[in-house]
Amino acid sequence: MKTIAIVGGGFAGTTLLRALDGRLPAGYELLLVSEESYTTFNPMLAEAVGASVFPEQVVAPIRQMIRSARFVMGRVTAVDPVRRTLRCETLAGTLDQRFEHLVLAFGNRAQLDLLPGLAKHGLALKTVGDAMHIRNMVLRRVARIELESDVAVRARLGHFIVIGGGFSGVETAGELVDCLASIRRYYPRVAARELKVTILQDRPRLLVEISERLGHAAHTSLAARGVDVRTNARARAVGERGVMLANGEFLAAATVICTIGTRPNALIERMLLQTERGRVVVNPDLSIADVPGLWAIGDCALVTNARDGKPAPTTAQFAVREAKCAAGNLLATLAGRPTRAFSYRPRGAMAAIGRRKGVADVFGVPLSGLPAWLLWRAYYLSQMPTLGRKVRIFVEWTWGMFFPNDITHLRFTRSHEQDDAGGSNDNRRADASPLAKVVNSN
Repeated sequence: MKTIAIVGGGFAGTTLLRALDGRLPAGYELLLVSEESYTTFNPMLAEAVGASVFPEQVVAPIRQMIRSARFVMGRVTAVDPVRRTLRCETLAGTLDQRFEHLVLAFGNRAQLDLLPGLAKHGLALKTVGDAMHIRNMVLRRVARIELESDVAVRARLGHFIVIGGGFSGVETAGELVDCLASIRRYYPRVAARELKVTILQDRPRLLVEISERLGHAAHTSLAARGVDVRTNARARAVGERGVMLANGEFLAAATVICTIGTRPNALIERMLLQTERGRVVVNPDLSIADVPGLWAIGDCALVTNARDGKPAPTTAQFAVREAKCAAGNLLATLAGRPTRAFSYRPRGAMAAIGRRKGVADVFGVPLSGLPAWLLWRAYYLSQMPTLGRKVRIFVEWTWGMFFPNDITHLRFTRSHEQDDAGGSNDNRRADASPLAKVVNSN
């Protein structure tokens, strides 16, 4: 059997999997290799931070998407384009796999060395584990305020700074401010004025990826709920006690969340592929130049949109379309037909900016507030695999719309970790676990 291999289980990789599964000609098999057994709906991570959704509602099991393809959970450590082999580390050890075509769809990683001190004192929001850690950290900060008597310390603990005014930053700031407002009732010794969210954007406005009108709408919505929105504000350094701005101003804060900066997967560097801005340069049909049998899609690829000649943005919408184009081109290549260039007219852009609040630009029609938020939810629900999962998540989302967020700090302490006093005091270890999560209240 000849193998068509896909590396990466994100939006691009799983969409390509579903587009090719069961459609390959006789003599070919489809293989997906991913470090995780699920794909993460990254745009929904902010809602997991604010406990608006269950953590499991922002992921989808890859095995539920498969009909006849093969799935291997493992990390690809080497690729030999000449011999057309890949090596990955799996649960059963090292696996060497030969391939006929290989599609790179593994996205990118968070980069926390953009600013001095950011790697040590900043919190990235890139994975489900990141979201759960931030959520637990927020709960711990608020709980500690009740125990502190120093006014300056209380103010620093209650200040949450989000660096980045793009989609992730705006969504995170909106969820945080709504979450803090919702849970404060359970902390009677914490005053509303002691909880503050600041968003730092080094550009003239928020959401420069979409229309100015919607960027202004997002700004207005956040500011009306108490978020300190600072545009043209560049962070210079991050420390244990806060953020130093480029203009010399210091913002005291105990929690700094970073939503900017990405770095390429280390595998790209080891493969010595041509890159630009950390992304693999591809041909118009998404194949990699001068490397027969290799393709790249999604965030790890620098794709030129033939429709306007501009680089395709690294959004879920474009990742899905690139995957569908790559599927058609792979099938055409196997059948000896010509491939086509990637060309796509975006349908618009959407962002959730808090509980039941959003902004959207769909086919040039601007929306904001609840209609935009409902449309945003509907789109991601449509991407969930299987009808059963769609129905279950729809019911859970609908139920959660009418009830407040919960404040449960779920730590998953194991029996051998408990001490004689009846519980583990190792909060840091518990919070760092990717399984630590907050459950919505019923």
